[in-house]
Amino acid sequence: MDSEALRKYSALHPKPAGLTLQYGTAGFRTRAEQLDHIVFRMGLLAVLRSKSVTATIGIMVTASHNPEEDNGVKLVDPLGEMLHPSWEEYATQLANAEEQELQKVITEICQKAAVNLHKDASVFIGRDTRPSSKKLSQSVIDGIQVLGGQYHDYGLVTTPQLHYMVCCQNTQGQYGKATLEGYYEKLSKAFMELIKQGCTKSHCSGESQRHLKIDCANGIGALKLSEMKPYFPPEVLIHIYNDGTKEKLNHLCGADFVKVHQKPPGGLDMKPNERCCSFDGDADRIVYYYKDEAGHFHLIDGDKIATLISIFLKELLAKVKQDFKMAVVQTAYANGNSTRYLQETLKVPVHCVKTGVKHLHHKAQEFDVGVYFEANGHGTVLFSKAAETKIRQLIKEEKDDEKREAAKMLENMIDLINQTVGDAVSDMLVIEAILALKGLSVQQWDALYADLPNRLLKVQVADRRVIDTTDAERRALTPPGLQEKIDALVRKYKLSRAFVRPSGTEDVVRIYAEADTQENADALAHEVSLAVFHLAGGKGAPPQP
Repeated sequence: MDSEALRKYSALHPKPAGLTLQYGTAGFRTRAEQLDHIVFRMGLLAVLRSKSVTATIGIMVTASHNPEEDNGVKLVDPLGEMLHPSWEEYATQLANAEEQELQKVITEICQKAAVNLHKDASVFIGRDTRPSSKKLSQSVIDGIQVLGGQYHDYGLVTTPQLHYMVCCQNTQGQYGKATLEGYYEKLSKAFMELIKQGCTKSHCSGESQRHLKIDCANGIGALKLSEMKPYFPPEVLIHIYNDGTKEKLNHLCGADFVKVHQKPPGGLDMKPNERCCSFDGDADRIVYYYKDEAGHFHLIDGDKIATLISIFLKELLAKVKQDFKMAVVQTAYANGNSTRYLQETLKVPVHCVKTGVKHLHHKAQEFDVGVYFEANGHGTVLFSKAAETKIRQLIKEEKDDEKREAAKMLENMIDLINQTVGDAVSDMLVIEAILALKGLSVQQWDALYADLPNRLLKVQVADRRVIDTTDAERRALTPPGLQEKIDALVRKYKLSRAFVRPSGTEDVVRIYAEADTQENADALAHEVSLAVFHLAGGKGAPPQP
């Protein structure tokens, strides 16, 4: 390690006094002007991680659905998955080290993680469309070069595209070609084959079905969808809105805005019964929606996306007659009626885990087919190696036509789904293919089950750590008396449940409640928020209904 170069470059990316940040589920996120030293140091860390696992590591500069003034950075592990938890610790240590300690901290990480500094290192870099992203990715490159790493800068890409590139690179091209063309070709080919397979002219829904309006949150999704348009078949008519040419990123638009405010984004004109969807700022989340004849807005969130995909996969799995284990993984935020529908009507096992993509992804890996989505629209499907091998083998060897056809469809689904991470573009194509193949309208999809009315609230507290939870965050262990109080409140309402959990990033407690009517869900959420305020050290004035 060249201490002189490290000292020289580190001085060009100084750490503001007194600033400490934590590497969370989404990496580091804060105001863009506070990030320069962080991204430089993540360049350093990516080189160390690459040397320790002898593989290419990814670095993405993005703050996803946050306001345009913010930015962030996260690392991508060799198979396109999120950074290993032990390295999240190292990331936090390195980010918060004082200037003069930097070399010492690097040496400590090398010792703890058995990093051989003489090995080669390779890093892939991507960034979103924020005004601050280009300069920050330059600082990443400084960090990589100081420790002698090689890098490839993909420039503007969606977050899932970078995850895909890293996985392709480290599987020696087995997962696909590590280029944007490779990504577009793999997805469009799988999509077209699926449609072709299932579409005898009589069955496939008419032209009107294939129009889709997409709100791209004024972000990277718009650029990449435009690039991908030439790869689509002529019958797929996508109309891009909020393409970033006029308005600010995520401002009154995008998947997060639509989900939280339960209303359509600005900049997109909806006519009754038109199919619309929204990506978030870095295109790793998607939600669908439409307006009915009476002008009422209907949101189709991650729970309903997971349900649609599960119905389709379950039918195909039944046809191939293999003993594959399939399950859906949700968090406590999943609507109670989605869980009921999956378990009771579809007879698919459902598992609940803590909030955060890494927990869902990890659990989904336990099954042959693991479907996971957060209600916010981030999710994907994972296929076990054994299931994938068996499916590809059936296509070659199976004599029975129906079985072989179903296996072929499953193979196309495997290729269409980005298994590394939730991907709005890939998920959109999966949904569009299923709707077309099953001849479903957006209203019929929505009508699978009715969401229970729910309400999300947050309460500011002096210290979020006073709340400790168990049972996948569905029950509070501390402060004493809080869970008993919640149980008593829940008993007052029909079909109700409520839970509280500390925010991962700020001193706020998040509250979720659902019940048989909106009025009751609102009342329950308010009563629970008062209990949190009084028992968990609320700040400021008590919550008002």
